[in-house]
Amino acid sequence: MHTVTRNTQHAGKPRRGFAPMGELLRSLITSGPSVIWLTVLLLVPLLAVAVISFMSRGDYGETQLPFTLDNYKRLLGFGLLGFDALYPIILARSLALGIGTALACVAAGLPLAFFIARLPARFKNLALTLVVIPFWTNLLIRTYAWQILLAPEGWLARVVHAIGIGASGEALYPGTGAVAIGMICDYLPFLVLPLYASVEKLDWSLAEAAMDLGANGAKVFRHAILPQIMPGLIAGMILVFLPATGQFVIPDLLGGAKTVMLGNAIQQQFGQSRDWPFGSAIAVVALALVMFSLWIYARKSSGKGGPQLL
Repeated sequence: MHTVTRNTQHAGKPRRGFAPMGELLRSLITSGPSVIWLTVLLLVPLLAVAVISFMSRGDYGETQLPFTLDNYKRLLGFGLLGFDALYPIILARSLALGIGTALACVAAGLPLAFFIARLPARFKNLALTLVVIPFWTNLLIRTYAWQILLAPEGWLARVVHAIGIGASGEALYPGTGAVAIGMICDYLPFLVLPLYASVEKLDWSLAEAAMDLGANGAKVFRHAILPQIMPGLIAGMILVFLPATGQFVIPDLLGGAKTVMLGNAIQQQFGQSRDWPFGSAIAVVALALVMFSLWIYARKSSGKGGPQLL
């Protein structure tokens, strides 16, 4: 009787030795292909770039030993002929372009996100579609279109000249203003979409409570609204900052190729200069900037339910 009872009690329990094997098999079936894909096409190339960044360039452009830190020293400005601020300036200029673009997109996208969120439900999808419509066209084509709009005979140039900005007959590009316009228009959707996701979930009762307690509009926004939308705002700024920092097509076409950006430097080293170790060092530093930005986002949005970047 005791034997039957003992067997009955253990009949419904899974065997401990087989459960982990089953879970491992399911994980291999479901996640195995994606893990292999990421390893072969992402992790291995990144590791190769990191290794090449510590190697030397041969006399004919080949990558060779010994391992060295000269590529990173050169990027910091310390070369064979002494200190040269060329690459630190390029890095600072690219960071300034990314930060400036992100801040300009915040200034333009913040009211736009609130406007879309306050629209009636039947118009929200239409408004979001209008925001992402530029993505339906290639970036290069959009940039060439801005050249036409900013040309001396373009209607936009005529309007600007009519209100007294610039001399009549002058093109609005190449120049810093043209680059700013192109960058904002191309990257604004990257900020509006995650920001809209946070604005859509706003608890407006907190803003009403703040106003009932006597807070003015600025304090209501700062203490009741901004903390709620901060995860989406940070996500949008990172999504703008990262590609804008490495952008070189827009500065080249709308800025007249007068200044070298981080993307131009990488392309030149892997192209005309055939200096793969130095180009890899620049790419590793750019990747470090990306990871640092994602780390900041993870710290700021941890536990706040913000939109996910990945």
